[in-house]
Amino acid sequence: MRSSGFRFLCLGVGDAFSARWYGSSLALCAEGHWLLLDCPHPIHKVIKEAADSAGIPLTAEDLSGLLLTHLHGDHASGIEGLAFKTHFYYRRKLPILCHRLVAERLWENHLAAGMDRLLPSADSEPALKSLEDYIGLHLLDDSAAVEFGPFSIECRRTIHHIPTYAMRIHAGGRTLGWSSDTTFDPSLIEWLSSADLIIHETNVGLHTPYEDLAALAEPIRARMRLVHYPDDFDIQGSVIEALIPGRMYDV
Repeated sequence: MRSSGFRFLCLGVGDAFSARWYGSSLALCAEGHWLLLDCPHPIHKVIKEAADSAGIPLTAEDLSGLLLTHLHGDHASGIEGLAFKTHFYYRRKLPILCHRLVAERLWENHLAAGMDRLLPSADSEPALKSLEDYIGLHLLDDSAAVEFGPFSIECRRTIHHIPTYAMRIHAGGRTLGWSSDTTFDPSLIEWLSSADLIIHETNVGLHTPYEDLAALAEPIRARMRLVHYPDDFDIQGSVIEALIPGRMYDV
C-alpha cells in the first residue's frame, strides 16, 4: 500500500480495563511504510477490524516494525503473537524500536516464558530460542533522533510506574507527538508542543486527568487528540477531540 504525506490508522483507544475498546495503538503510514505504535492483544484482529472499518487492506504483513512505548500488557501483550506470525508466516524477524530500559526486560520478563522453547517435531527435544531468533532490536535514544525507514523518532521518559517513553515521530515533513502513559506533566506537554498533532492520554489514577488537559491554552488543545480514555469518557462533551478506532487521520 502506498500513500503520500504522514497519516495513521487509529487501532484502539482504550485502557487496561476497557470492555469497549482495544488498547490504545496506531498504525503509522508514510511513503508506503507502516509502523505499528504499541501492540495490544489480539493484534491481528485489532488491525483487521480497524482496517476493514477504514476500507484499507492492511495486515500485519504490511508492517515495517513495531514502535514500543512500554511493557504494560495493554500496550505490549500482542508482541508474542505478532513475533510468532512474523517468524513462521513471513519468515523474517520483527523489528522492534524501543528505549534501552524497555528492551532490558522485553525478553526475560515478558516474552521468554512463551517463546524460549520450540519443538522442531513432536518426537524431538525443544530447541532453545532467544530474542534474536524472533526480533531485530533498534534502540531509541533520549538524546538524538533514530531513523527507521521514512520515520525519524525522538523519545522522552514519562512519569509512569515502569520505564515508559513519549514519542515525537517525524515523517513527510510533519511531526506526530504521542504522550504515552503519564501523569499530567507540563514539561512533557511543552516537549510535545512542537508537533503538528499531539495525541495525549487521559485516564484516572496515575494518569492525566481530562480537566488538566481541558484547561490548556486553546492553540494546544486545537492540535491535541485524546486516547487511553475510560469506557465512560464523555466523547461528545470533550473540548478536545477524541480519536475513534477505525478512522484514518492526517498528521
